Amino acid sequence: MFEVYYGFTQTPFTRAVAPAALFQSAQHKELLARLRYLVGSRGLGLVTGEVGSGKSTAVRAPAATLDGARNPVLYVSQSGLTPRNLYRDIGLQLALDPGFHTAEARRLVAQGLWDAHATHDRRPLIVIDEAHLLSRAMIQEVRFLWNFHMDSASPMTVRLVGQPELRSKLRLRAFEAISQRVTLRFHLAGLPEAETKAYISHHLKVAGVGHPLFSDEAVHLVH
Repeated sequence: MFEVYYGFTQTPFTRAVAPAALFQSAQHKELLARLRYLVGSRGLGLVTGEVGSGKSTAVRAPAATLDGARNPVLYVSQSGLTPRNLYRDIGLQLALDPGFHTAEARRLVAQGLWDAHATHDRRPLIVIDEAHLLSRAMIQEVRFLWNFHMDSASPMTVRLVGQPELRSKLRLRAFEAISQRVTLRFHLAGLPEAETKAYISHHLKVAGVGHPLFSDEAVHLVH
């Protein structure tokens, strides 16, 4: 009922905002530019940030600017992700039947990714969200996925998205091989107070209200 009282045409500050209507802070704009380069170079990227820092925006906004036919976005997010689930999720999004056994699913997905690149010039973007929850075995599996054609350029872009502990985890000696292959590292910090105010104003306008509803004191508390 508060929407009617304040004159909103839709509920503000929800996750359902269209990618084109998302607020882009200075650091999000910089990240978007870097991610476009990452896709163009088919690199391995690492995007981290605290809870609420805008990692979801970092996933959604760049994907909306890509040519879905040439750069399909394959999104994977599971707590307790296993190699079998990883290849099954990617395989199904590639319209493959990945089967039951991990080794066979791995082979089919690897071949499917390479065929998509070599035959149809398709370069998928694989986004692995909540990557700070990946087990040691899963991080090694990502390394294999990225490196299955050692003598050729990668047929895809891989982006790991997670909380700051992901950076700490990849500094461990056990993961040095995959850490050396990361071509983009970006950490999303919190918004400065001026951009917090701009963020609130932007999302009020998206929801149909052009006049201020938050006092400066309220904005300060939100920040």
